[in-house]
Amino acid sequence: MMARQARPDHARYLFDELAEDSAERIGFLRHRPARTLVLGDPTGAVAAALPGVMRQHACPAFPLDQPWPERGFDLIVACFAFDCENDLPGALIHARGALAPGGLLLATMIGAGSLPALRGIMLAADGDRPAPRLHPQVDVRAGAQLLQRAGLADPVADGRSLNVRFRTLAGLVHDLRDQGLTSVLVQGGPPLDRAALARAEAAFADLAGPDGRVTERFELLTLSGWRRTA
Repeated sequence: MMARQARPDHARYLFDELAEDSAERIGFLRHRPARTLVLGDPTGAVAAALPGVMRQHACPAFPLDQPWPERGFDLIVACFAFDCENDLPGALIHARGALAPGGLLLATMIGAGSLPALRGIMLAADGDRPAPRLHPQVDVRAGAQLLQRAGLADPVADGRSLNVRFRTLAGLVHDLRDQGLTSVLVQGGPPLDRAALARAEAAFADLAGPDGRVTERFELLTLSGWRRTA
C-alpha cells in the first residue's frame, strides 16, 4: 500500500476525514498527550492533525495481537489498523496495555454495512456460486462490547457514514486499493473471469444515477476508551 500512497494521484479521502475527526475528538476531550502512537496512517494526514504532540511514533512493524514492545503512550490513534486482525479482542487488550494510566485509545475501522453497492455487484458477478469477497466487519454494538472486554473505561462506540460517488467500477476498486481497504481473507473468492467481470460492470451500470455515477457508502466505526489505572 505504501507504494500506491507515494503516487501524487492516490485516493486519501478516508484518511483526510479521519484526520479531521480525530483532531475534533481530542480537542473536545481536552486531552493533551505528551507521547502518542499513530497506527496505520500512511499519508501522515492524521499525525499532522493531532495537536500538542511532543513525541510521536509512526505505525510500528509488530503484530497487534501480541504484547507490544513499547508502552506508556498517552494516546493511541489507530487508523483502520485493527480491521484485519484475527484476534481483535486480544489486539485491543494489548493496546490498553500499551497505554499509560490516563491514556486514551481512539480506533477507527470500516464498520458493518459498508460498501453495499460493491457487495451487490459482486453477488451479481458471482452468479449462482457466491464467493467470499469482503472480510467481516464490526458494528457499533459489538464495538462497545469489545471495548468493555478489553478493560477500557468509559467505552464509546459510534458510527458515521461517508458517501462517495464513482463513475466506474474500476475507479471504486482503485480507491479501495489506494487506501488499503480491499479484502484480506486468506481464502477469498477466485479472480473474476471475463464473463463475471461483464456481469459486475452491468450491475454497476444498473445502480448508476442520471449522472452516470454510483453512490458507495463507507460506515466509519470509531471506538474510544481510557486506561484509568496502572
